[in-house]
Amino acid sequence: MDIKSKNIQELKDTCVSLRKQIIKVVSKNGGHLSSNVGAVELIVAMHYVFDSAKDPFIFDVSHQSYAHKLLTGRWEQFSTLRQLHGISGYTRPDESSHDYFIAGHSSTSISLALGAAKAIALKKEENERIPIALIGDGSMSAGMAFEALNELGFRKYPVVIVLNDNKMSISKPIGAISSFLSHAMAGNVYQKIKKTTEQILEYLPESATYMAKKFEEGFKLITPGIVFEELGIDYIGPIDGHNLESLIKAFTMAKELKRPVIVHTQTLKGKGYEKAEGCFENWHGVGPFDIESGKSLKKSSAKNATTMYSEALMALAKEHDNVVGVTAAMPSGTGLDKLIAAFPDRFWDVAIAEQHAVTSMCAMAKEGFKPFITIYSTFLQRAYDQVIHDACIMNLNVVFALDRAGIVGEDGETHQGAFDISYLSAIPNITMLAPRDESSMHQAIAYAYQHQGPLAIRYPRGAFIATDTTKDEAFVYGKAQMLIENPHADILLIGYGNGVGRAIQTSKILETKGFHTSVLDLRFAKPIDETYLIELSQQYQKWCVFSDSAQLGGIGSILGLLKEKHALDVAIYSFEFEDRFIPHGATNLVEELLEITPKQIADKIEARCS
Repeated sequence: MDIKSKNIQELKDTCVSLRKQIIKVVSKNGGHLSSNVGAVELIVAMHYVFDSAKDPFIFDVSHQSYAHKLLTGRWEQFSTLRQLHGISGYTRPDESSHDYFIAGHSSTSISLALGAAKAIALKKEENERIPIALIGDGSMSAGMAFEALNELGFRKYPVVIVLNDNKMSISKPIGAISSFLSHAMAGNVYQKIKKTTEQILEYLPESATYMAKKFEEGFKLITPGIVFEELGIDYIGPIDGHNLESLIKAFTMAKELKRPVIVHTQTLKGKGYEKAEGCFENWHGVGPFDIESGKSLKKSSAKNATTMYSEALMALAKEHDNVVGVTAAMPSGTGLDKLIAAFPDRFWDVAIAEQHAVTSMCAMAKEGFKPFITIYSTFLQRAYDQVIHDACIMNLNVVFALDRAGIVGEDGETHQGAFDISYLSAIPNITMLAPRDESSMHQAIAYAYQHQGPLAIRYPRGAFIATDTTKDEAFVYGKAQMLIENPHADILLIGYGNGVGRAIQTSKILETKGFHTSVLDLRFAKPIDETYLIELSQQYQKWCVFSDSAQLGGIGSILGLLKEKHALDVAIYSFEFEDRFIPHGATNLVEELLEITPKQIADKIEARCS
């Protein structure tokens, strides 16, 4: 969509059209609503002033990039948003050359912009390109953003950072004077004052020089950009993020500076859809909904694993005063919001700061508390060093509760929880277990409290596949549990976590095909129940592995090491995820694509074991 030739009114009309299309499609497909409709004017103004065909447009997290997609040739495709084989809910270079980088985790944009600026400078391109990073105020809470700002302020590469402040968490404007001075800070008036002051300082006596410097410092202090100015980065703002004239003026000014500058914009999350306007977390990521009423169209009667975890932890926290917990900007997504409300002095949301979350809880463990660090599987990857360095080497009594382990569906590659078994199993001192249903979730949390040393618990998004396996037994360190024992079977289906439900379903299908199977809940991935598994290898020569995780480093790999160590005469077939990143799409369709539905697995077992 060519918008550079449009006048202001035409640009405003474009914003209206973009909002309507975003709301229409998200109401059918689900997706990130409030962040996208809130950033429409920002993105239109960015495209008006800059050129996404050459200038790197870098979206932090990129769940606010829908308007950008619509403006860059994907209007017709937009109806396939987040669907299998459709366009992604995040930026993807293989989807469009206007998408500079894949993004799904926060706080990477300024680092990417700085790296791009360094490359542009080294290549000495004739047509200078300017990297533009759009970052939300929430993403500014992560240390990586400030690591990048620290170097950028020192190197002085030309980078424009658009700070989308939709919660006023950075600063509040101080009326009209602040607005004027904030523009002046990077505008011609301030630059002339600054240059003139520097020239005068060369000729003034020391006492006058001191006064002049104090005047300049005082001039800066009454603007909200002092933090960035002190880092060596120019500041423009706060700007009304829905005022196209102001945005275009500010972006043009920033473009002409030829040095690092932050344009601080203030927007209303959910702008244009009244029901979502404001800081409502439930309108951030939504399922299909009715536009008129705002009511969800996707209802499930099954209790999800997150709720089960939250209820179990709540009961534990009521019983034991030393139980504490933390989440990283996902209180409702992890179910910790209820515990934060009930125990505000013992449970915390530390914002997008997974590394800090882990390390701070390690100190609490050293002081005798029992921390439950509740983070999505894919987000704990950001704190891998802290898991090793601060939790496991110290062998501290911390619990890592890994929500969204396995396939998460429409959010795609950056959010699929496929790797936690692989990346945790290599670490000494850590214990790994997984519940299979609601009853075993409560048993797992009860076990976690008394466990000594670091412990990781994984559980899926949504409901467990297994609903009632009738064997309600307490967890015993490193012990597996036989759920279905068939004396005529020579095939053992080994499930871990949500894989147990898939194994049970597959077992039922195999029975109809004339195959006798037994089903084992491994319960612990580390340590595995070596003694029992060695004993089982005498009866079952075919082991089929079910776990919603990557094959490499997964449960099949762990059992393969056991086979090699004890020279077991068994064949191991892993039905975990193959070595690939898992695409976005409805979970059932993604599972079918990966050929891991119970029917598909039963057909494979039939072919291999006939």
